[in-house]
Amino acid sequence: MIIKTASFVKSSPDWESCPKNSLPEFAFIGRSNVGKSSFINMLTAHQQLAKTSSKPGKTKLINHFLINNEWYLVDLPGYGYTRSSKELRIQWNKMTLDYIQYRKDLYYLCLLIDSRLLPQKIDLSFINTLGEMQIPFLIVFTKSDKQSNLKIMKNVEVFLDTLSESWEELPPYFITSAVTSKGKEEFLSFIDKVIKETKR
Repeated sequence: MIIKTASFVKSSPDWESCPKNSLPEFAFIGRSNVGKSSFINMLTAHQQLAKTSSKPGKTKLINHFLINNEWYLVDLPGYGYTRSSKELRIQWNKMTLDYIQYRKDLYYLCLLIDSRLLPQKIDLSFINTLGEMQIPFLIVFTKSDKQSNLKIMKNVEVFLDTLSESWEELPPYFITSAVTSKGKEEFLSFIDKVIKETKR
């Protein structure tokens, strides 16, 4: 798949306010500062499509972007950032979980994981929640350019081994870099395949 067009459509405060036209949706989520906006901008070749910030917690609404007039890329608020008020964090959490649970056009949730780190409890807990909700998801390991390939592969292996302790089947995963565009072609090929198989 080649992304020819990518445009912002709407920011929504809840899942019921999201666009009404039925198109495949691939939603992106991860811990704050995991590199979500940078990955989205690399993926679409639009450096300002998703707003990046040195401060975590930039995304606060459900943001829909129309890709190739064919599917929606959905930018969800990150989780794990604790400097916002408790009430606002609860609101974000409910907004995100409601979208994941009730949005019928969601094909895959794309969970971003920092490849420089060993498994984090908050990520594993979120994955277990997805399992309980029976949400189809894939893993995008980000920032692979920040350490040696050997170190990155070791971290990914440890993460997948940790998942294997409680999951019979591992989700699809991609090792990526917003700087070098590593993993871009493989990721978009997967999206393209999913959309085409669903249309059959």
